[in-house]
Amino acid sequence: MNLPSFIWLWRIAAWSMGLSWLAYLLLGISGLWMRSLRQNEQVRPDWLRPVHFLLGLTLALLVLLLLAIGIVGTLGEYGRLGHSVHLLSGFAVVYLVFLSAWSAVQISIDRLWARQLHVGINAVLLVGFIWVSFTGWTVVQKYLP
Repeated sequence: MNLPSFIWLWRIAAWSMGLSWLAYLLLGISGLWMRSLRQNEQVRPDWLRPVHFLLGLTLALLVLLLLAIGIVGTLGEYGRLGHSVHLLSGFAVVYLVFLSAWSAVQISIDRLWARQLHVGINAVLLVGFIWVSFTGWTVVQKYLP
């Protein structure tokens, strides 16, 4: 394809990935804080759970943005998808983020399994974020002069 440079798109992707890492970190901190309060039988601040949910929504929107950027940029640059393992790692992270979101809304006093599933998914998501960051960095190297 004879299209203009997609470097501006990759800049948006880089910022989005950085913000995704920040959201994941803040989710981890707020989640561990809620766990600590629950284990110590302390009262949770009223704002903590909604902030945790808002951070999770932010992360979900950011990974959707990254998915869209990846698809549009790759199709624009190569005319097809699947030229690197980054596609697989990206889809895995998107899947894990939305599986985590689903498990989060399942958490209740009647479904204690959902909390364990949520925490487990988020541990695997850390590995996914590392993997997608590494494979993304190798893709970015192709575009840098």
